[in-house]
Amino acid sequence: MAMNFDLNDLLAFRAVAELGNFRKAAESVHISQPAFSRRIDKLEEALGARLLERTTRRVNLTTVGRDFDRQLRQILDALDTTLLGIRGVAATRMGEVTVACVPSAVNYFLSGVIAAYHQRYPKIRVRIMDDSANEVLTAVARGEADFGLNFVGSQESDVEFEPLLEEHFVAACRRDHPLAGKPQVSWLELAQYDYISAGKTSGNRLLLDQALAGAVGKPHSMYETQHGTTMIGLVEAGLGVAVVPSMAMPAADHPLLVSVPLVDPVVKRKMGLIKRRSSVLTPAAQQLYDLCAEMQVKSRQTTALETP
Repeated sequence: MAMNFDLNDLLAFRAVAELGNFRKAAESVHISQPAFSRRIDKLEEALGARLLERTTRRVNLTTVGRDFDRQLRQILDALDTTLLGIRGVAATRMGEVTVACVPSAVNYFLSGVIAAYHQRYPKIRVRIMDDSANEVLTAVARGEADFGLNFVGSQESDVEFEPLLEEHFVAACRRDHPLAGKPQVSWLELAQYDYISAGKTSGNRLLLDQALAGAVGKPHSMYETQHGTTMIGLVEAGLGVAVVPSMAMPAADHPLLVSVPLVDPVVKRKMGLIKRRSSVLTPAAQQLYDLCAEMQVKSRQTTALETP
């Protein structure tokens, strides 16, 4: 027996599941609230199950509704594979993409990508899980994020790592610091000043410890913190110098801070896109994944053109 509902009823349900409010959901599909309610009633009657629990302030999914929503998203994403190429469809679909990302890459790179993505797909919601490198890797491996932007993952057998860029670690200091005017600084010179280090559980800390294993005169921390933004804040307060990835530094015209290239040894890290090898990204997630790679290629081309 054919069920008495259509695609519009399914899209209405997805809208209210996403927004949690009948009025906002009705506005999002451009119909009146009474007409929207009739669509939901029609769908529930056809399925013979209650999908939503309505209160005066909020609409929540029932247990059946949550399961139906999960399966419906997969169906609509599969439909998108066929329809996204048709002009105008991408701008009308709702959906969500979850990206796990180390904080230093958000300001430098991901924010610009998301801005461009929003221009193309204004109704796709992007959720950013900004966390440590290890947590980003875990979120992707467990399927909590569609994909990630990280410098950890290339050695994991069940994770696919696509390199985007290679960056150097630099010394971060105030403009009035003795090191600020130098063209470069060695780790031995750096060790003469109060040093702010990343915490022992930090992915950057592990990378630096490995690079400096056996090195003479490596700095010992006076202060230790888990987050790069906190390290930068302590440097700005004049408490010492820190070593951070170049993308973690503010713009070159920052009034207080400056970065100085580090040598002896030079330490680098590769930033890339990570995803589970066994996973197939939804169309919405694949669009964002591809845009990350596309914009990084354009960035490298622009840099090459500007380099004398």
